[in-house]
Amino acid sequence: MQLVLVFCTLIIVLVTVLPLSKNQHWIVRGMDFPRLQIAIVSATALIAHFIFLDIQMISNWVIIGVTIACLIWQLWWILPYTCIWPKEVRAARDTSPEKQLSILTSNVLTPNRNADSLIKLVKKHKPDVLVTLESDQWWEDKLIVLEETMPYSIKCPLSNLYGMHVFSKLPLENQEISYLVEKDVPSIHASLILRTGDKVRVHFIHPAPPSPTENEESAERDAELMIVARSVVDSDQPVIVTGDLNDVAWSTTTRLFHKISGLLDPRVGRGMYNTFHAKYFFLRWPLDHLFHSQHFTLQSLQRLPSIGSDHFALLTRLVFSPEEGSDQKGLTSDAFDYDRSKEMTEKKGVSKSEVPCPGE
Repeated sequence: MQLVLVFCTLIIVLVTVLPLSKNQHWIVRGMDFPRLQIAIVSATALIAHFIFLDIQMISNWVIIGVTIACLIWQLWWILPYTCIWPKEVRAARDTSPEKQLSILTSNVLTPNRNADSLIKLVKKHKPDVLVTLESDQWWEDKLIVLEETMPYSIKCPLSNLYGMHVFSKLPLENQEISYLVEKDVPSIHASLILRTGDKVRVHFIHPAPPSPTENEESAERDAELMIVARSVVDSDQPVIVTGDLNDVAWSTTTRLFHKISGLLDPRVGRGMYNTFHAKYFFLRWPLDHLFHSQHFTLQSLQRLPSIGSDHFALLTRLVFSPEEGSDQKGLTSDAFDYDRSKEMTEKKGVSKSEVPCPGE
């Protein structure tokens, strides 16, 4: 039993230490994902250590100490996405209808043909904006019925799992579809005009993930996130960035995006809101995100029922309240963070100047 526990501890140490590396190989970056699962395994192993190991032996206390250190390290990353952490985004007090903005983000999964389920969700929750990811021409044809109530749209149907569509009740201006890092991976950028007349700079993104079937490294994903982050931090406008980032909220890359962009994450202090994988409850992570500037406070955040995709949809209801939200603070960046983000973008030869700045 002691050998089994030692081996288990070594595995825990390995998967804990790997993400500390700057290596962008998909195996290394993949260890950012299961931090909750690793924490659960670490806690279980710790209990087993006290039950089965002779705690009179110093060597066994080394094993216990290492396991405790790994558990604490994993918890440090995931605890901000629990209710015990202070909320980063204030709950809205002024919920005047004209100040509200609701966005439903849904990765529909291209082969999924259950469009009626998504349409029912839209009709039930009545979002101001619907963003679909992985939507091809078939999905566009099915969702065209939404244009009766959402007359403004931006369409980029693709059959390569990176199609995107935006349907909106609110006017969209300065629309642009860009291919920031990869020639077949689009992003959508526009100005969204609120009912108050204020303009919001919106970016809808879906960078390709590091995986054995797509990009061997996370370099492409990381570069796209960093140039968007470095672009929006210079904006004085209200800003929203949303989409499937193909990265978990607690990864080193998304944390760096969070810091460099200066945007806020409404998940912090509220919960994980895991959106992937819809079919496997024991392998779920928060891959679909919405970040926003301090101009907004939060009315509600909700993961919606399955539509047959491998992702759940995410519904975020914000309130445009610049005065109320002016003192909200997210993560702060330093020179090391800036250098790291610059390193990521230079590796792929891309710049923040390539990111459209609608309305500016």
